Amino acid sequence: MNPPTTSAFDLPERLSAKADPSLIAGDEQHFAAIAESLERLTTDLSDRLDAERRAPGGKGRQAVDRDTEIRRLTARLRTLRRFGVDLCLGHMVGADDPEPVYVGRRGLTDGAGRRLLLDWRSPAAEPFFGATHANPMGLASRRRYRWTRGRITDYWDEVFTPDGFTGHAASLDDQSAFIASLGGSRSTRMRDVLGTIQADQDAIIRAGSRGALVVDGGPGTGKTVVALHRTAYLLYADPRLGHRRGGVLFVGPHQPYLSYVADVLPSLGEEEVQTCTLRDLVPEGAAATVETDPDVALLKSSADLVRAIEAAVRFYEEPPAKGMTVTTDESDIWLSADDWAEAFEAPGPGTPHNEARDEVWAELLTILTEKYDGDEPDDLVRRSLPRNTELRTAFNRAWPLLDAPTLVADLWSVPAYLRRCAPWLGPDEVRKLQRDDARAWTVSDLPLLDAARQRLGDPEASGRRRRHDAFVATERARLATVVDELIQADAYDDGEGLLTMLHQQDLRDALVDEAALPDVDPDLLAGPFAHIVVDEAQELTDAEWQMLLLRCPSRSFTIVGDRAQARNGFTESWRERLERIGLDRIDLASLSVNYRTPEEIMAEAEPVIRAALPDANVPTSIRGSGVPVVRGTAADLGSILDTWLAAHADGIACVIGDPTFEPTSRVRSLTPELSKGLEFDLVVLVDPEAFGEGLQGAVDRYVAMTRATRQLVILTAS
Repeated sequence: MNPPTTSAFDLPERLSAKADPSLIAGDEQHFAAIAESLERLTTDLSDRLDAERRAPGGKGRQAVDRDTEIRRLTARLRTLRRFGVDLCLGHMVGADDPEPVYVGRRGLTDGAGRRLLLDWRSPAAEPFFGATHANPMGLASRRRYRWTRGRITDYWDEVFTPDGFTGHAASLDDQSAFIASLGGSRSTRMRDVLGTIQADQDAIIRAGSRGALVVDGGPGTGKTVVALHRTAYLLYADPRLGHRRGGVLFVGPHQPYLSYVADVLPSLGEEEVQTCTLRDLVPEGAAATVETDPDVALLKSSADLVRAIEAAVRFYEEPPAKGMTVTTDESDIWLSADDWAEAFEAPGPGTPHNEARDEVWAELLTILTEKYDGDEPDDLVRRSLPRNTELRTAFNRAWPLLDAPTLVADLWSVPAYLRRCAPWLGPDEVRKLQRDDARAWTVSDLPLLDAARQRLGDPEASGRRRRHDAFVATERARLATVVDELIQADAYDDGEGLLTMLHQQDLRDALVDEAALPDVDPDLLAGPFAHIVVDEAQELTDAEWQMLLLRCPSRSFTIVGDRAQARNGFTESWRERLERIGLDRIDLASLSVNYRTPEEIMAEAEPVIRAALPDANVPTSIRGSGVPVVRGTAADLGSILDTWLAAHADGIACVIGDPTFEPTSRVRSLTPELSKGLEFDLVVLVDPEAFGEGLQGAVDRYVAMTRATRQLVILTAS
């Protein structure tokens, strides 16, 4: 925490007029109250956290609740210690009430219950972000702060009433807080932009979560800002999306993007949002390569091929067509084809294949036990049947344990199996999908591997369940012996005490610590999730969408993207595309103002994408940098970077298109594809014509050009 000692303001000399006590005295007084309240709250939370950690761990639900509370208290403390008084974003003054209302990252009250900070996500805080001169939303004025290392280094007042300028002259700037903030240098992490959310962005952030909301916008329109802040807002405002009900999954395009935005959600108070790329959803994703054959990639992009996984699994769930005799010590039992079919129908709908195995086996034993006509008791017969090797062998052959990699690899190595599961494929297509190394996984295989893993379930689940049951049975037997010995030893028990209660079976069962047996860590990305946010969604194939639909039964999505940035083309409308992959409740919101890219750069970038995609949604830049686009040759790269680094003590540059360039702490080196979603002060494109031909090449050049917030340099090969 950084509580103010003398002043929360550290304004530079050029802004000395803004340090007038008449302008900031009220803020100083309020910040002192915030600091005092934060110190009290931090002490209280620390004491509560220490008490929870010292408390007995318990077991079962009690242990889970204790761990949840420890995580909640830890996350809250982390937020408070991360920001201190700079939790405050600014204040707003109503037209009918001169008392400022302060807005913060989290809500805060003092010891007497007085509201010191209004949570930015609350409905009452909406005017702080949404008010415009056309619609002031009841405000007379609004003040936003720029915090730097816990001190205010600038602030801006915006006045919404004609007679409200009195006392604000020194703090009114020609540019709004947001436009001024764009001049700041970039870093390796996304900047804190909560205090400068614009009205068009805020309206989308606060939209409802039912169905799918598409946020369509070109480069620099703040799509990623909207996606991240909407994630935090929905978790606060919509109880249907809470962590106990599945929570929110945030899906980004690649790992550099996730690293770039890693601090944003924690800074908004959300520590438990799961973030990932599509590769992270399956174990094979980390090492998967890009499919080199475009025809094969196109075939695997189809949702139909993903659905073929169902037929591939069903092939192993067909009951034997012939019966068999099961021999026991007393008599033989005929297990007919109808009996097999009856057992195979035992699992409920949606039960994964490997987990259904136990249900089929149990039903098979029931059928055999009921058909047994010998003298042995039924329970003895049922316990003896699993030891019948012939029966076990027949069952393992009829309903085998399966794993996802083997199932998918069989499709790429056994043409007859692929034809059976995907009968619409022609001979040439089946042949193209076959490969020498069936397990040489590509990114295009991931949706099929994911669908197979979801449909099959864990092949180890049955074994773990048997080990767990055996452990519990052993523990119950051991405790039963201990309890019996205690009862026998208590010669003086009057029959009303605790030891008599131990005769009760329910209490004996409660003494068994079933949590003592170690279990596998849960797959945090398996879902189901209550809501999924997808950034750069224009790149997803129909097959990849199935990976996300499997994880979100509610079909509640925030879908962020730009059709003009789709490397493989996006000729349909958003609605046509999303309805085709399985979504039906679709709303569309559009962002058309480019806050990031200077107009000098957009003047060069727009013709590049228009030539390939005439109807591209190219946003309008609202600022200029005064810096023209520079052209040169690849030989100039070193001198250009040296000159820029010498002239700029802060900021981040990026070289795009030169794989031989070694990155440094302030100069990144990326491909056009991996630059998507990121931004840099200086961007140097090396031989952009080599990015490729046609639509994909144009998109890559357009994306790379629009990463720059100040200056763009284009270098040809010679």
